[in-house]
Amino acid sequence: MTALAYSREELLADHPYASPHEAAGYQLHGGYTADGAYHSPKTLNRWPAVTAWAKRLTAGGWPLIDASQELLRRGNYPNLEQQILLQKNGIGQSFWNALTITGVIEARGRALCEFAPPRWQDTIEEDVSETCTGHLHEGLLYAHGADEGGDPEIPALGAHDAMWFAARDLVYGPDAYPMCEIPESIARPDEGPPFPQLEPAYGELLSLLANVLMIEVRAEAFFAFSCAVFRHPDTFPGKDAECEEAAQMVERIRIDEGIHVAYLQTAISEMRSYTFKTVDGGRIKGQDIIDPFWEKVVTWHATTVFDENAKRSRATLEPKLLDAGGKELLAQFDALAEAR
Repeated sequence: MTALAYSREELLADHPYASPHEAAGYQLHGGYTADGAYHSPKTLNRWPAVTAWAKRLTAGGWPLIDASQELLRRGNYPNLEQQILLQKNGIGQSFWNALTITGVIEARGRALCEFAPPRWQDTIEEDVSETCTGHLHEGLLYAHGADEGGDPEIPALGAHDAMWFAARDLVYGPDAYPMCEIPESIARPDEGPPFPQLEPAYGELLSLLANVLMIEVRAEAFFAFSCAVFRHPDTFPGKDAECEEAAQMVERIRIDEGIHVAYLQTAISEMRSYTFKTVDGGRIKGQDIIDPFWEKVVTWHATTVFDENAKRSRATLEPKLLDAGGKELLAQFDALAEAR
């Protein structure tokens, strides 16, 4: 390891755990150091590395792209007040579904462990050996996949998929409702080659990184919503201990996801500063192709998908609300959305 270059083994190194991460009957990734603090898996060097790469980039005059909650233009649907109303009236399936879908989607992330990304140095003119971009194939994508769906090399430990299921089971039980339909994808729909100027392998990977970053930004909003639901006194009466354990589980997922936002934000920001070789033998500045694409990805994830999901959720919940309390309950539910 030099100042900004790391081996795969270094990037996948763990903290010296004093005790394992066990909760709700699950053996989980990560662990606790001697001071009792929880540390995410494979972050002993990964966090310092990403922080250093980001610092170098900004010192060179290239800011990090915005990956904050300020990008989001919509809130969760149902919102917190609506979800409390649903729970009070015995309609908890929407939240059970959301927790289940999140766990299944997280499990799919394990595919990143098997993914063999192209080496960016082959299409970028600048030296990327000491950058976040240059380390995507040196363990960064693998670590991300392992965090989401489990490390293939440590199958006994559950990851975020198991953690979401555990949080769900603590308050509902695993079979509270029938298995829900799982979306085929939560990324922006494909509209043809995202970066026709680049070789397909690079354009497709750049598109993947941008979409995954915005999925992580959206996830933060769901973390906050989930913790608020679990910790509200009216949602799961008599299950205070289980609710707090579920909320703490989500908080640990939230800690784990921080590094995902950081490395994706840094890599995409670095790529804005690079010069790419094009399929026709020319050259193009990264910011000229990334900025307009990023704007489209942000708009879809921050607005379009929320509106589409809210419309579907409203249609699904309407008959349940009418059955539970008639038009009066439905009107009360809708009024809570309008008030927010």
